[in-house]
Amino acid sequence: MRTTLAIDDDVFTYVRAHAQRDHISVGEAVSRLLRQGIQAQSQPATLLTKPSSKYALLPARAEVITSEHVRALMDQEGI
Repeated sequence: MRTTLAIDDDVFTYVRAHAQRDHISVGEAVSRLLRQGIQAQSQPATLLTKPSSKYALLPARAEVITSEHVRALMDQEGI
C-alpha cells in the first residue's frame, strides 16, 4: 500500500539507517519497526489491574535472569 507520512526528522534518520544496515527499502524498514512495536504492545507485559501485593510484576524480557545476575546486582548494591 502506498501512502504519505509526516515523520519527525530523528525518526526518519533512525529508519533510514536501519534500512541501509539491513539492505532494505525505507518503506520495508518502517513496516518492520511498526510491526515490532505492535507486537510488543499486544504482549501481556503491562499490568491492567493493581497488584495485590507490594511487589509489582516486571514486563517480559527476552533475557533470562539467572542467579549470577542476581548475585552481581546484590554485590553492586552492597547487599
